[in-house]
Amino acid sequence: MRRRPVDFRRPVRRRVSNVVVWSLCGIVVLLFIVIFNKESRIESRPTSSVKDYTKYVKNIEGLNITDEMLSPNSVTRQLSDQISLAKAFVVIAKESNNIQFAWELSAQIRNSQVLLSSVATRRAPLTTRESETAIRDMALLLLHAQQLHYDSATMIMRLKTKIQTLDEQMAAVSEKSSKYGQIAAEEIPKGLYCLGIRLTTEWFGNSNLHRRMNERMHIEKKLRDNSLYHFCVFSDNILATSVVVNSTTLNSKNPDMVVFHLVTDEINYAAMKAWFSMNTFRGVTIEVQKFEDFKWLNASYVPVLKQLQDSETQSYYFSGHNNDGQTPIKFRNPKYLSMLNHLRFYIPEVFPALEKVVFLDDDVVVQKDLSGLFSIDLNSNVNGAVETCMETFHRYHKYLNYSHPLIREHFDPDACGWAFGMNVFDLVEWRKRNVTEIYHYWQEKNVDRTLWKLGTLPPGLLTFYGLTEPLDPSWHVLGLGYTNVDPHLIEKGAVLHFNGNSKPWLKIGMEKYKSLWEKYVDYSHPLLQQCNFH
Repeated sequence: MRRRPVDFRRPVRRRVSNVVVWSLCGIVVLLFIVIFNKESRIESRPTSSVKDYTKYVKNIEGLNITDEMLSPNSVTRQLSDQISLAKAFVVIAKESNNIQFAWELSAQIRNSQVLLSSVATRRAPLTTRESETAIRDMALLLLHAQQLHYDSATMIMRLKTKIQTLDEQMAAVSEKSSKYGQIAAEEIPKGLYCLGIRLTTEWFGNSNLHRRMNERMHIEKKLRDNSLYHFCVFSDNILATSVVVNSTTLNSKNPDMVVFHLVTDEINYAAMKAWFSMNTFRGVTIEVQKFEDFKWLNASYVPVLKQLQDSETQSYYFSGHNNDGQTPIKFRNPKYLSMLNHLRFYIPEVFPALEKVVFLDDDVVVQKDLSGLFSIDLNSNVNGAVETCMETFHRYHKYLNYSHPLIREHFDPDACGWAFGMNVFDLVEWRKRNVTEIYHYWQEKNVDRTLWKLGTLPPGLLTFYGLTEPLDPSWHVLGLGYTNVDPHLIEKGAVLHFNGNSKPWLKIGMEKYKSLWEKYVDYSHPLLQQCNFH
């Protein structure tokens, strides 16, 4: 058979074999690439693990943990864990007043610590035989602790109960402290009582004192002269009032222009007149009155006097019952209904001829000339006072009950508070605006004590709301009767106010500020020496 020419032979099989060969080559190459990538990943993993392990070893070295302690069968670690738990139980045992058990735990902790120290010194692992006794003894004590309910849940409940008990004890102690502090602040020192008795005796037994007082009363023109500097003090404390007058006159540039109007009660009236008759105080003019002589001051006009006739009010302030502890004792102090306290709201009636007055509390000391107060423009306001709202607790919302709609609707809770104790009153504006009636309105609304709780400052804030002109803070420095005051403020202050319970004439007075007050007391005076003032 004749073969075909070369050009006409079919090359199909050769082409198929070439495709297969190239395909196989491609698969081999792909397999090689895949295997190479897997090997590189496998190689990289040990490198990362080595890094993590190195870091772990460094941390272990920092904690001073040995390989033996990392072993799951480590007796050293077991003993260390027992010591940690036992230390916690020692604290709990002491809290539970189980001193004997606490001592036993402490002793066993010391034994275990000695054993661990000896092992650390020899640098050899602790064997089971060496630790068996220590671990067993500690385990028995820990088991006993569990039987005593020294577990966490029980102790949490015990601690909660103890915290509650301590809170109750602290509240009781705080209440007692408040009561005793209030009692100490309200007491009349023996010296003051003695002084009042001796002065009263002197007044009724010494006709010369009457003559001196009558001579001074001939200068009535001065009592009504509005070109002079008029100060008023309402007090039943003779010595404190004396310090106010003495410090004012000693620091006055023109004492002959100073006029003091003193108002006291029937009990201290004779003693007050006697004291200010026998002492000259640089020749200043001094008038002494008693509020019982003010015929207009009666229950039909004065809400406070009307409230004193109410049986519920009398029970609240004078019964002595604690009202189940709902109302703190300081809120139930009868002095807050004292007419001498509330007389500051009737100054235009007390001094009908005067146009401007500086009101001073009896617990202040004057250390600058106060004549500048009378030239201050109050900008048609009634009350000139130093504001006390440098801190939030001296704003209106801290003095008044803003849950009451009357307070909430009429007064800004963030309005700035101010202080009684040194106030400039424009009596012309006072009369024009009928300010005393504003005070009457709010005092009558508070008959049930729901607008405010205590004192004359809250009704003062309501009465003079929008009628108060801020004064320079250096005129009136407060806080010397209850807190620490910046020495620079004291040095610059014109009037220093010992507001608070720690009055300078009491034993509980703050010692570091007493000298500021005492330097205006003449302890060499015969009557003060007789009454053991020193």
